[in-house]
Formats: sequence, structure tokens, C-alpha cells
Amino acid sequence: MAKPMVPRLLVVISAPSGAGKTTICEQLLAARPDMSRVVTCTTRPPRASERDGVDYHFLDADTFQQRIEAGHFIEHATVYGHHYGTLRAEVLDRLRADQDVLLNVDVQGAATIRAQAAADPELKQALISVFLTTPSLAELETRLRRRGTDAEAVIQKRLSVARQELAQWRQFDYLLISATIPEDLRRMQAIIETEKMRSVRARPPEF
Repeated sequence: MAKPMVPRLLVVISAPSGAGKTTICEQLLAARPDMSRVVTCTTRPPRASERDGVDYHFLDADTFQQRIEAGHFIEHATVYGHHYGTLRAEVLDRLRADQDVLLNVDVQGAATIRAQAAADPELKQALISVFLTTPSLAELETRLRRRGTDAEAVIQKRLSVARQELAQWRQFDYLLISATIPEDLRRMQAIIETEKMRSVRARPPEF
């Protein structure tokens, strides 16, 4: 008997800095061997431990701009003077290779992806978006301070940006209030499994 086709998802996660986005993405990728992340393009120089095509696709500024003009990116942004972008072809190639795709992007990037998906039936069929945040800004501040990596001015800047990002939560399919790492992972897994069973994606049984 042929194995039933499982609908594949493009899972977009956004969160304020410090809410646990990177951790939940790492947990999801470890728990779901059929899920992969897309290698992002960037114009920043590689660090000593980073490999081109594994950690990032490292591009010069001219090449990156040419790709923007050619419409190659599903989303792109400038962060601290460097460009970052997700290639549409890499997303579609993974979906077509029977993999779920996980994207860790900011709120602006998520909005761009939603706009792209609205005009592309294949992306629209696959896309789900999740906004992850702490129960309060006070908790977010506690987590940022606990990391011990940022100066006071940087923490205040991150909290200011977080307030703006939190105002966008209704634009996402799901709001996930962060609790513990195991609980966050359990709920993300539940979201993914629920979305795979939605009738708009499900493959009907053979009669």
C-alpha cells in the first residue's frame, strides 16, 4: 500500500528578542527530522566557525542587490548594516522534497512572507505563522538581563522594539505565550500536527 502523502508546512516563527525564538526553533528541528531550516543569505562577513552554504550563503552587496531586483527573496531585511534574506527557491525546493520548512524571522519579515504567500497558491497552502512572546514585558526584561550579554542601552532598545512587535500579534495565525522549554515545544508540535489535519490541506482517504 502506498504511503499516504503528508501535507508539508512552511512554519514562520517571530518573537521579540529574548522570548525564546532561537531555542524553540532548535528544539523543533531536533524533534522533527522531517523539518529543515532554510540557509539564509547575508552580506556580513563569515565568522571563523561558519561555513558558506551551511550557516549562511555569504554574498557581496552587489550580488545581494541583484537578487532583490530579480525577486529571488521571499523576505529580506537590513540588520545593523548587513543584509539578510531568505531565498524563495530554497523554501519551495524543501517543500517539494517532502519536508516541512521552519523560518525564524522578525515581524517585518513575517509580514513580507504573508504578502508573498497571498499571491502564490503553493506558499499560501503551506504557510502558518506563530508569534511567540513572554507573558509580560517584565518577564521579557528578566530574560534579557538573565542572558548577561547586553549593555543597559541595548536592553532598553530591545524592549522598545518589543513593544512595537507585540502590537502586531493579531497578524499571526497563532499566539504562543512562552512558559517552559518543554511546554513551548509541546504546544508548537500540537500546532503543527493540527495544521496538517486541517481539511484544506488533508489528502482524503481512498475509497
